[in-house]
Amino acid sequence: MSLSRIQSLRLAAVVEDCADQLEILGHTLTVQIRKERGDSADQEKARLTKLRRDCQSITQQVSLLHVDLEDQQCITSLLQLGEEEEQKKRDDQMRREAKKELEQRNQALRIQHEETQEKKEKLKDLSKQARDLQHKMEDLSAKMAHRKKLEEKNLQLQLQQTQREGCQAEKLLEHEQELLQRQIKEEMRVHEESETFLQRRNEEVQQQQEQWQQSTKQRLQEKEQRLNTESCKRTVNLDRLMEMKRMGDGAGGDGGQGGAGEAASRAG
Repeated sequence: MSLSRIQSLRLAAVVEDCADQLEILGHTLTVQIRKERGDSADQEKARLTKLRRDCQSITQQVSLLHVDLEDQQCITSLLQLGEEEEQKKRDDQMRREAKKELEQRNQALRIQHEETQEKKEKLKDLSKQARDLQHKMEDLSAKMAHRKKLEEKNLQLQLQQTQREGCQAEKLLEHEQELLQRQIKEEMRVHEESETFLQRRNEEVQQQQEQWQQSTKQRLQEKEQRLNTESCKRTVNLDRLMEMKRMGDGAGGDGGQGGAGEAASRAG
């Protein structure tokens, strides 16, 4: 963009005045930087130093613009500076966007890394749990095998004990059976002897009963015969007495009574 000579000179004077003001500002900033003391001095010095660099950069651009205005009556450097600033802004925007995208990617990578770490931790926990479970299963298998071995041994001992007890019980049963058979034989022998004794005793009792019956019958017959004999004698004597009494009554007197008394005495 071309300017007239007068416009260029006017703008050059303004630009030169701006350059002087910028130089004064830079000197002031340098003095103020040297004066900073205290706890917040470093932060303030950094801010003032950045302002001084910006001031120096603007001073350089103003000097270039002053040269263009005096020599070429144009503001090419200013336009170029504007383009550079626009490009710089675009570059800054791109850098910010790239930085933002990079931050987003980094954030995503951090999240992914954290998720990966969490998955790794979970995998470690799962691996540890799997190892613990494997150890527990091995311990359980060993315990079960040991327990099974003990149970088999105990079962074998119980079987042997049962067999021994069975043999002892069988021997005891055989012994008891032999004793029972001997007792049965003894009881049968005693029973047979008792039966024989009772039969003999029964025969003896029957014989004694028959003898007693015969003896009793004979005694009864003898008594009956004696009673019959006595009865006959009494009857005969009574008849004699009656006869003698009749005879005495017919003869009369004491002689007759004396004879009757004598006859009664003989009959008695």
